[in-house]
Order: sequence, then structure tokens, then C-alpha cells
Amino acid sequence: MKKLLLLFSICTPALLFGQTINDGLMMPAKTVCTGFVYSHDQWTNYWEGELKRENGNIGTLTTTAATWMAAVGVTDKINVIAMLPYVWTKASGGTLTPMEGIQDLSLAVKYNFFTKEFGEDKFKAFGALTYSRPVSNYSADFLPLSIGMGSQNLSYRMTANYNFKKKIYVNASAAYTWRGNVELDRPSYFTGGQIYFTNEVKMPNVFDYIVNVGYHKGPLQVDLNYMQQNTLGGGDIRRQDMPFVSNRMNASKAGLFVMYYLAAPKGLAVRAGGMTTVAGRNVGQSTTLMGGLLYTFRFGPQPE
Repeated sequence: MKKLLLLFSICTPALLFGQTINDGLMMPAKTVCTGFVYSHDQWTNYWEGELKRENGNIGTLTTTAATWMAAVGVTDKINVIAMLPYVWTKASGGTLTPMEGIQDLSLAVKYNFFTKEFGEDKFKAFGALTYSRPVSNYSADFLPLSIGMGSQNLSYRMTANYNFKKKIYVNASAAYTWRGNVELDRPSYFTGGQIYFTNEVKMPNVFDYIVNVGYHKGPLQVDLNYMQQNTLGGGDIRRQDMPFVSNRMNASKAGLFVMYYLAAPKGLAVRAGGMTTVAGRNVGQSTTLMGGLLYTFRFGPQPE
């Protein structure tokens, strides 16, 4: 019913490059971008397997998050990215208890391993390795109110970017995520038509891809994107039942994001945007709005 999709929306440094973990841009060496992004996600209808329906016992499910983000330019070709969200969930109906807490710490290394120029155009390719794990003892066995999935994850991502005359860009990125097992606070569970007499749940892995088309000139960046996430295994939500942590959770989302670098104070950027779920399986038909402030500065000795 609900899936927390971790969107690695990071920064725009002082040289007016934007950066996320899945785009075609890099932070320059000895540059740090850090800040907070607030997101607000709501859904009333959801897909129970492939059946779209609503749940009057829950009403509207709201998930909000305040996420600290940072990107560090170790070199011009190697960046380190970190993210840590604090998440709140609540339902407008029924008796399910709201939940809140620190979710998962994500650490990523992004490497620009190939660049080729064609006149005013430029092609770049990137690889990224991301590790994430829970940093608080939240329960993953309380969906759709759980604040996270509770697993350790290792993800490898490849990204290709083509920039036309330093203004218009097309970007494509895909990742495979290995997910560790999750331990429940009960000795057995039922899923996929079978009872398991253990508290350990084997989590299916995940494949996702995102395609972006955008405009980037001076202090302004506008990005249109489409994202697809597919869980590689897992069963559907049973009729009239709560979702389970290892369910197959697929989602197709479309979004728009805007970044603008303020003239003053120098180094401060505003980021805003939104996404909507256009199709899914065992997820909510959610709409997400986001907004944040990001600040960039240089560190260490600078060239004269």
C-alpha cells in the first residue's frame, strides 16, 4: 500500500551545477553542498495486487519527511553523497497509530568514468555504489504506517547523460539493489500462501530506472522525469489484509523539479518539485510535493 521511495535529490554547488545520485553532473573538488528537503506524500487509493481500490479503514495516508542531504566533491570525478531522513506517518481514519523516527542512512560514491565532447555537445557516463541501513529500531512490520522497510541495501547504478549546447540535456539511469533480510518482532508469518516459522524475512531485490529531460542555464535548472521501480519477486497483498514487508511493490512515477540559485546570499539554492504515481502494484496512488534549501561552500586550500 505504501512504499517509501528514496529520492536522492541533492545539490547545486556554487559553480551552478546540479547534482543527484542519478544525474549527469558532478560537484567540483573541495566543494560541499548540504541542506534540508521537506516532502509531503499522500494517497487514498491504492493497488491491491493489480486491483485498484480504496481503504475506508485508513482514509488518507500521509507521509512527511525532513531529510538532511550532503554531497562532497572529493575530486572533480569522485563525489560522496549522504542522506538521512526523519519520517512521520499517519492515517486520517481507523485506529492505526501514527509512527515517526529516523529512518535509514544512505551513503553513496559516484564516479564519472567517461567523458566525450562533440563540438558544443558533451556525453558523460557515471557509476555509483550506494549502501543504506536503518539507524533506529523502527518496526517494518506495520505497513502502511511503517517509516521504512528495515533492510540493509547495496545498490549499483549506471548513468548516461548527453548535454546539447550546454542547455538541454537527456539523462538515463538504472540501478539494481540487493536487499538484506528483515527480522520481525514475531516468531512466524504468512505470505505468498505459505506459513514461515521464523522471524526472518527474505527480501526480494529491486530494479529501477529513471529518464530525465531538462534545461540548465545559469542559476536555473528545470527537470522533467519518469521513474519506474520493479520489485523482483514477492507476493501480492491478500484481499482485505495489510501489506507485508516482502510484497512485490512496483511503481511508475512522473515528476517535475526546479532548482534556482539565489543571487544573495551567495551559495544558497531553492529546490522544489513534485511527483505523482501513474501506475502501480501493491503501492499507494500517491502525490508527493517537495521543497528545500541547499547551501554550497568550498573547503581546503584554493588555487590562486
